[in-house]
Amino acid sequence: MAAAPWPIGNNANDTVIGDVHFNLTTLKYWNYTLYEGNWTLSNNSWCFLVDQPYTPPLLLTNGTFVNSTWCYLATEPTGDRAHAGIGFAVVFGLSLVFILVNLARHGKLYLPAEKRFYAIGRRWQWYWAIFVCAAALIGLFTGIDVDRYRVVELPLVLNVFFWFLMNMGSLALVWESVRHWGSWMERQFIDPNPFVLHQTDKRGTFEFWLPLFFYLWWWLDFFVVIPRNWSAVELQRSPEQTLAKAKPAATDIRFKIAPFLLFISWLTIVVSLWHSVRHYEARNRGLLNRIIGFIRYVPFRFILMIPLSLVVVGYQALAAWEFDLSPLKKDTNLVAMYVGGYAPALLLIIILCISGFLRPNEDKELIRQRRTRGAQLDQELGLSKKPAWWRRLRGEVSTGDNMRDQLFRNVREVGGGRRVQEMAEERAANTEGASEATNNAFEMSSIHRSPSVASSTAPPPYNPSGRLGSQRRNEQTVQAVASLLFPNASNPPPPPADGRGRNPESQAQNTRRPDNYERSSSTGSNLSITAPPQKIRSMLDV
Repeated sequence: MAAAPWPIGNNANDTVIGDVHFNLTTLKYWNYTLYEGNWTLSNNSWCFLVDQPYTPPLLLTNGTFVNSTWCYLATEPTGDRAHAGIGFAVVFGLSLVFILVNLARHGKLYLPAEKRFYAIGRRWQWYWAIFVCAAALIGLFTGIDVDRYRVVELPLVLNVFFWFLMNMGSLALVWESVRHWGSWMERQFIDPNPFVLHQTDKRGTFEFWLPLFFYLWWWLDFFVVIPRNWSAVELQRSPEQTLAKAKPAATDIRFKIAPFLLFISWLTIVVSLWHSVRHYEARNRGLLNRIIGFIRYVPFRFILMIPLSLVVVGYQALAAWEFDLSPLKKDTNLVAMYVGGYAPALLLIIILCISGFLRPNEDKELIRQRRTRGAQLDQELGLSKKPAWWRRLRGEVSTGDNMRDQLFRNVREVGGGRRVQEMAEERAANTEGASEATNNAFEMSSIHRSPSVASSTAPPPYNPSGRLGSQRRNEQTVQAVASLLFPNASNPPPPPADGRGRNPESQAQNTRRPDNYERSSSTGSNLSITAPPQKIRSMLDV
């Protein structure tokens, strides 16, 4: 902005600015310059507003103004850019609420997590939608001060900075939506047969590298646009300065390369959609039939979202070549800025939220499909599903019984209920006077081989420190089981044991062992030779 001549005051050392007299010699000594276009007083280090009602009342000899107003403050009223930004910000804020609802709706798990399909895969599209809303809200609310600042400064930079981030988030949102739809189609495809598709074939390898290819170009766009010196965009304080400094900076080569990088990412989205339709939908023959089938199989939301994402890329390219339509210009064309810059991202969020409310949770849908397949298989096999009371009537539902009651029930089913009950009554009669815990415990160690022979003594107590007692206990358990399986065996009953669970006969045999006695590793037994042949009966006759 061109400098204005000093207004004439009372004498050669006096000037009048905003009806206030200042010492002209002091102003010139401190290199102050008056800009009449925006009524600012600056010396390239300090900038003050000098029009009414911001005119400082006093200037000190050291160049300090008393009660001055800094140039880079929001002192102006809001304009059309701020009003339109507030309206878009309200809609983005409401959309954020519906995004969180859909995230809770579709991100919840009703089936065990699978290693092949991570739960975060279905949530990424909602995470990017949250990112888009956050970037849009920050950019739009900081854009309010673009109109309120008389001298262009940080608000314009923040506004366009988050606008570029919003564009990148919009492309990532569409990508994650398309990618996850392909993953969902694969999950439904392999759910009946997990081995029908392999992860190491060409299809799986392509799906592994495709996201990396997309984010490679996406991050290249980020590094081309974001890390830069944004101070040149602020130099729009006069028409001459805008043409000389701001316009070349806003249309440099890096801003022109960025849309092509986003366009490659957009082509990757289209390829991913084509790949999913090709492998997980019915194939058609002929070019025309394939095109018709592709449009028919693609979800309707993608038919709207993919062109809108291309509009995002197209407007960013337009802004890189045409500065008058770019959001980087302070007094830009607001219709082009909001219709081409913010409306496509907002429509992407709205379409995603509406489709999220129309679609069920994927785990619930998978459960429904499994039930449908099960009912179809039962119908083909001629099986009819019994009602819930049928299982309770047949005792097939867990009743909460303990292990002893379950063993009794299993024995009764094979026909040994009366036999075991008689043994239990016989044992209860022989163990009178024992503790209540011993009477209630039913141990197989007290069942002898022959029902006609009953022990006249109570079973020995469990001795954890006695090794012979443990061995005797195991032998009695084996003998009891053998008596149930082979009741016709004519082996003599074991002699009564002493109070420590030891057999006197076995102790006498141990004392008569020769010194050269060694334990044999043979599996033969003398009893199997001397005893009469066993008559094995069916388990149903036990």
